[in-house]
Amino acid sequence: MLLSGWCSLALLLQCDQARLSASAAAPAAPERIHGLNFVAPPEPFAQNPMPAVERVGAEWIAVIPYAYSRPGEARVHFDGLRWQWWGESREGARETIALAKRHGLKVLLKPQVYVPRSWPGAIDFDTEAEWQAWERDYESYILPLAGIAQEQGAHMFCIGTEFKTSSRQRPGFWKDLIRKIRERYNGPLTYAANWNESGQVPFGQELDDFGVDAYFPLLDEPTPAVETLLETWIPYRDQLSRFAARQEKPVLFTEYGYLSVDGCAWNTWELEARLDQIPINEQAQANALMALYQTFDSESWWAGGFLWKWFPNMRGHEGYPAKDYTPQGKLGEAVVKKWYKR
Repeated sequence: MLLSGWCSLALLLQCDQARLSASAAAPAAPERIHGLNFVAPPEPFAQNPMPAVERVGAEWIAVIPYAYSRPGEARVHFDGLRWQWWGESREGARETIALAKRHGLKVLLKPQVYVPRSWPGAIDFDTEAEWQAWERDYESYILPLAGIAQEQGAHMFCIGTEFKTSSRQRPGFWKDLIRKIRERYNGPLTYAANWNESGQVPFGQELDDFGVDAYFPLLDEPTPAVETLLETWIPYRDQLSRFAARQEKPVLFTEYGYLSVDGCAWNTWELEARLDQIPINEQAQANALMALYQTFDSESWWAGGFLWKWFPNMRGHEGYPAKDYTPQGKLGEAVVKKWYKR
């Protein structure tokens, strides 16, 4: 009995030691990012937009210097664009980062490629020569911006946004690009995967945070209740939880948000195409935001995210500010402020 007791005690001590070791080895919960995707203004800031960012409780902004690719054209256009807004240029990105940092805000530099009448996930080519031409242009666009991120002290850099086809078909290019970016920028890297792409990105292990543009279709109802939305989120939440465990990395919502119109918690990309025909619905937007925060706020693997989108001094809106994703001046702004200031 005595020997048995000592064996039991030894086993108990071993188990306790194993639990302590496992606890020590477990990754710490990620910093919870309260961020806004900053809309690049057409011209330099006439008024300082950062106090409004601070009032809503945001601690990060994403600065987005846009390039564009025409569908079917193996080019990425960025330099020398006559119509390019100031905030999308390298100069504008530098000044926006510097201004944000003077206010104690952190910055994600998030270059994006605009594809007229399409989206980056559809970029595809028939020949190897076309793919290589597009990739050379993309490198020429992205690598100097990685240098700006290093020079300006940006706190995170995004290597690409929603390249669903390219990420699966050209993983070698993306892994090599990550290596080249790390030679220029020593901060954490993320990639903004489309909501239905996250489990298919073959270079996820090369990143520090795994980004998801979280436009998950939830309910096709004009004004879904928060309680109903919470139930609809469960399978998506569980899917992301399993993915985070497999990747052993936090999941960051590089974009999330809802139009302030009827049905905003459904296929948002379809709503955008007929926005002028859909009634304004601030309550639907507020409910959708509340349900997202309630779903993910208690998840240790969730790194938070960047609300899409925020207009500095309401400059740069696309003609439908009352229906746009921004919650500024709407019911949704109080919801964002409540959660960001927790």
